[in-house]
Amino acid sequence: MALLTRRQCLAGLAAAGLAARAGTARAAPARIVCLEWTSAEMVVSLGATPIAVGDIRGYHDWVEGPALPQTTIDLGSRGEPNLELLGELRPDLIVGAYGYGLDESSFTGLAPTFNVPFYSGKAAPYAQAQEVTLQLGDLLGRGGEAHDLVERIEASIAQARATIEQKPRKPLCVVSMFDDRHVRVYGAGSLLQDVLDRLGLVNAWTGATSGWGFSTVGIEELVAVGDAQLISLDPIPQHVRIRIARSSLWANLPCVRNGEVRSIPPVWPFGGLAAAGRFATFVAGMS
Repeated sequence: MALLTRRQCLAGLAAAGLAARAGTARAAPARIVCLEWTSAEMVVSLGATPIAVGDIRGYHDWVEGPALPQTTIDLGSRGEPNLELLGELRPDLIVGAYGYGLDESSFTGLAPTFNVPFYSGKAAPYAQAQEVTLQLGDLLGRGGEAHDLVERIEASIAQARATIEQKPRKPLCVVSMFDDRHVRVYGAGSLLQDVLDRLGLVNAWTGATSGWGFSTVGIEELVAVGDAQLISLDPIPQHVRIRIARSSLWANLPCVRNGEVRSIPPVWPFGGLAAAGRFATFVAGMS
């Protein structure tokens, strides 16, 4: 057996070192932290397990699905995550949707970051959700899962549309209720509007919306949607339910008088593909 020369040994060690470093560079992040709900929904949808998420209780109430793993740690408020805990967790990747108070630069010293740039104005929210899902999938070493998710949600929305087309539907108005005098109504520029368009449904709300695709209006302004079917997203705080039931403003809305109010389980209006699929399925299942 021929002996390796010193030069060959050094060359072999160098090659092994390069291969190891390349393998490390390609290694998918294992310790993923999600600062808020949109990023958490996306990461879990791809089959990954975040070690920590901001405001887990709120996620359960306002997002609901996909469910967070039981091992996931609560990182505190979405607006002010626990930086001490974050440092102790030693994440490989910090994922977050910035732009509503969080500053990405606050986290770059702790770990590599990935920004979920929804509502950037560069594309419609649904198209952006598809694009970011594929990018995040590649980063997490889950490119196949990302493509599968995009295709699965497309198929889910197509199936929902087929169900809806079997019975004509009135225009819809989608709202979230936070008190007995105001609602957040979703329209142009929202993920929910994108889904309504794909379902072939008309949004009865044509008023102005913010850069996030919604407007906060007085309940009396819902007169403008006539007897459209009103969809209220859960959760509705119990004290709001009680006051709404006693509200003459609410009772005199055409949609209320005509029995055209429906509530559906939680859908995160600022979510990703999972939220889009949930919304389509719930709307298709309404009577």
